[in-house]
Amino acid sequence: MEIDQITGAIVDASMRIHTALGPGLLESVYEACLKHELSKKQYEVRSQVWLPVVYDGMQFDSGYKIDLLVEDLVIVELKVVERFLDVHQAQLLSYLKLSRKPVGLLINFQCRPPAAWDQKNDQSPSESSASSVAVGRT
Repeated sequence: MEIDQITGAIVDASMRIHTALGPGLLESVYEACLKHELSKKQYEVRSQVWLPVVYDGMQFDSGYKIDLLVEDLVIVELKVVERFLDVHQAQLLSYLKLSRKPVGLLINFQCRPPAAWDQKNDQSPSESSASSVAVGRT
């Protein structure tokens, strides 16, 4: 399956959820709804996936968890915040590096309506607004 098709389906489902429920609910609610929407479309979706850190040949289970992993390719990190901070973008980029997955989306449900931040091939992220969907690529 093509990555652009998967990420498009994730963004479309996020918009449908946001339109139906609006901003301000708990992150766990949006996570459950997004998993449901994507599963209805026959995507393989795993939630709260442990992400170990490997250093010096040792694996450390350090408590990192990916909100959603779609088709074992796309990391989805969900937020309900006024605006993305650098630490949110750094978290996504770190998850991409640690997992060696090709693409990640950072989706903020506290916004109206989502706009896009696109980070490709290790370029610096542009300024993100209060309402955002961020895309990271390795």
